[in-house]
This record gives sequence, C-alpha cells and structure tokens, in this order.
Amino acid sequence: MVRGARLAVDVGSVRVGLAASDPDGLVATPVATLARDTRRPAPRDLPLDVAQVAAEVAERSAAAVYVGLPRHLSGAEGAAAEAARAYAGTLATAVAPVPVRLVDERMSTVSAHQALHASGRSGRRHRAVVDQAAAVVILQTALDAERSSGRRPGERVTATRPQVAPGPRQGGLGDAGQAGHTEGTAE
Repeated sequence: MVRGARLAVDVGSVRVGLAASDPDGLVATPVATLARDTRRPAPRDLPLDVAQVAAEVAERSAAAVYVGLPRHLSGAEGAAAEAARAYAGTLATAVAPVPVRLVDERMSTVSAHQALHASGRSGRRHRAVVDQAAAVVILQTALDAERSSGRRPGERVTATRPQVAPGPRQGGLGDAGQAGHTEGTAE
C-alpha cells in the first residue's frame, strides 16, 4: 500500500460527511459535515461540496478516497446508490489521479447513530454529526479491509473526462450529472 491519508465520503441528499485517516491508514477520524450543493453548476464548475472534498484531498495529499455506496440489505441498488455513483464520478474527475473507490456502506448510518447514542449525544443532536460519524464507519471499515487483504477494497471509479482548468468555484467538471464508470479490479 502507498503511504498517505485516506478520505471517506458519506453522500446524502442534504449533507456530505467527510472523514480522514492518518498517513499510515490506521485510524479514521471525523473531518466535517458539508452542505450538499444540489444546484446545477455552470459549465466547468464543480458543486461547492465536491470542491471542498477535492481541496481536502489535495491538502492532505490523500492516497485514496472511499465513497460509501448505499445498498439495500438485499444488496440491490436504488436511487441513493445511483446518486452516490454520480457523486463519485464527479469527485474522481476532480481529484484525478487520486483513486476514488466505491465501498459498500450498508448499515453505516445505523452504526453511526448507535455510536453517537452510546457516547451520550442526544438524538436531536445527531443530525449535525451523523454524516461525519457514518464517514468514519465507512473509512474504518475500508482501512481494516486494506490491512487484512493488502489491497484497496471496493470498485474503482474512473474519471470519464479529463480534468479541466478550475472555474470560479474551484472546480473543473462540466456536467456534475455525468458519473465515472467503475471497475471491480484492485489497485
């Protein structure tokens, strides 16, 4: 494994949770909860939340980014998984050549709520940090899988278009709705 921080993203319809690891990939810690920018960006611009994640990737010299893929308990994918795939494609283009991988996140939000409750945080106060906590669960699961298998887990997301010069919103992708495609191979 290449040494370097790893980031995880928990994509929601309203908020995006972000977590990061240390450079050795041992421990996941919460970073931020970002407001999801759902406006259709102007050509060559990134949604603000994607730009913020890309800035974190650059600042931390991240070796990989994991995006949670919400599947149903049966393993089937629905609208939330489709949205996460689109987000991952946009992010992969923005942070290339840093690899972006989709990892199964079934039950991460449930685990995050349980952990927050166990820590004494009231249910009303979960909303502000549950996305960060879910990103921590996603990242720690990915880090543990890396250590046990010696390779990065999940599906690699390939940027579908080359990077373009940053626009006024620190971006570089035209249509945020065009997702990258994924490969099931390990790095």
